[in-house]
Amino acid sequence: MRAKVVMTLAALAGFAVFGASAFRQSLTPYVSFREAKRLARVVQVSGEVDRSRTTFDAQRGVLAFYVKDHEGTQMRVEYHGGKPGNFDQASKVVCIGRCDGDVFRAEKLLLKCPSKYQKAPSEAGEGSGP
Repeated sequence: MRAKVVMTLAALAGFAVFGASAFRQSLTPYVSFREAKRLARVVQVSGEVDRSRTTFDAQRGVLAFYVKDHEGTQMRVEYHGGKPGNFDQASKVVCIGRCDGDVFRAEKLLLKCPSKYQKAPSEAGEGSGP
């Protein structure tokens, strides 16, 4: 009886350690490009897209663009899988992937577009009179 209890507790402890380790590895922290190079694992980098340096190779399905992170570092980002439909309207982008030398290879892109529900500048002053 005692051996069964010890074996059961050992198995539960093993599963708990495995679960915690798997959960920790699945987290993708927000970092700068500098930190992404150092970590060499899947991370998230948020920043602004440089529209003047964006190219899309439709045959290969590769979108290449430059992003400036919160520290002001710019890096080339390559995303395989086509150009998202709302990419041209995005004000900011979150790139999920890893650094490969001087290129960030994005596995996923999260686009942050200006809200279509915000009032236009001409509407902002309506209804507020003397």
